[in-house]
Amino acid sequence: MTLKALLLAAALVTCLPTSLRAEKPADSAEKTADSAFVVRPLVIPDPAPGQGWGVCYGPFRDGQHPNTGPHPTREQIREDLHIMAKHWRMIRMYGVGDAARWTAEIIREDKLPVKLLAGVWIASEVRINDRNEVVERDEALAKLNREQVAEAIKLANEYPDVVMAVGVGNETQVAWSTYRTTPEVLLQYLREVRQHIKQPVTTCDDYNFWNKPESREIAQNCDFIALHAYAMWNKQLLPDALPWTREQIAAVQSLHPDRRIVLTELGWATQKGTNGYQAIGIIADPGERPQELFYRALENWATQANQPYFYFSAFDEKWKGGDEPNEVEKHWGVFFSDRTPKLVMQSPAQPPVAAPATPAK
Repeated sequence: MTLKALLLAAALVTCLPTSLRAEKPADSAEKTADSAFVVRPLVIPDPAPGQGWGVCYGPFRDGQHPNTGPHPTREQIREDLHIMAKHWRMIRMYGVGDAARWTAEIIREDKLPVKLLAGVWIASEVRINDRNEVVERDEALAKLNREQVAEAIKLANEYPDVVMAVGVGNETQVAWSTYRTTPEVLLQYLREVRQHIKQPVTTCDDYNFWNKPESREIAQNCDFIALHAYAMWNKQLLPDALPWTREQIAAVQSLHPDRRIVLTELGWATQKGTNGYQAIGIIADPGERPQELFYRALENWATQANQPYFYFSAFDEKWKGGDEPNEVEKHWGVFFSDRTPKLVMQSPAQPPVAAPATPAK
């Protein structure tokens, strides 16, 4: 499929009732069904011409690892930020520590025109059985979680001009998660963070959690829905990727009509391995050209629909996944791990494609 054809397909799926379109936040906070909770407005910077909304950022380079080290240097973070600031207005990170603090410091010092969605990494401090009962608690991991929460609160309060929102936990509620925790644990941390900062607070999770009735209590303690929706992971071919994504947004919005939705992860990988779910769950072709087609169509659709997103991801991350070099988890970036650009970042943004006019009756 050509780029023009895919962009036209993306334009067609924007021709939906305006009730399904994302709206800009109100100027003031809104009361929700829970009168004790007042939604904080999420202020999202509009992309400049040729830019995308936002991108997910993992700072670990070849030979680095978040657990075993070594870790990125401050100058490596600065190099990454100057690369990303050319292409996006928002950056999402997954935990707090030196990298996140340096990110906030450098954005301020270098006056970069980007905002930070800071993350709180919540590890599985409880073990849950098949009946969803807590059978064991890990006090060491609970301590690390509390430290993450405390550091995120400190970061958000020290850098209110940089930190636009805080995401507490990443995919901690969806059934297939390997670091799943109970709603009670997550709610405790959501409420603690929100009590001590002024920015909006959310948790980032998969569409297959947010579209379930059991997500309502979590949603009512979030200022917006942070939604992950990977068409490629869900057996979608390239021409169907954006229509499928739009369907997931509509389903989640119908369950949470009083919350704004921000796509905090979606993307297209450039390689995949031959082992595990990726071998059967990804039926579409990976590659730099399909990635470019998906990315450009996403930009066009999101602009027309006013749908903010954080593309996954800025850079390839070879430390992820298993030993297989082609492992899909290593290859979602639009830049290689050595920071050289893939095809999509080598070519200029395409002009938007107008949706076809509705025929007169």
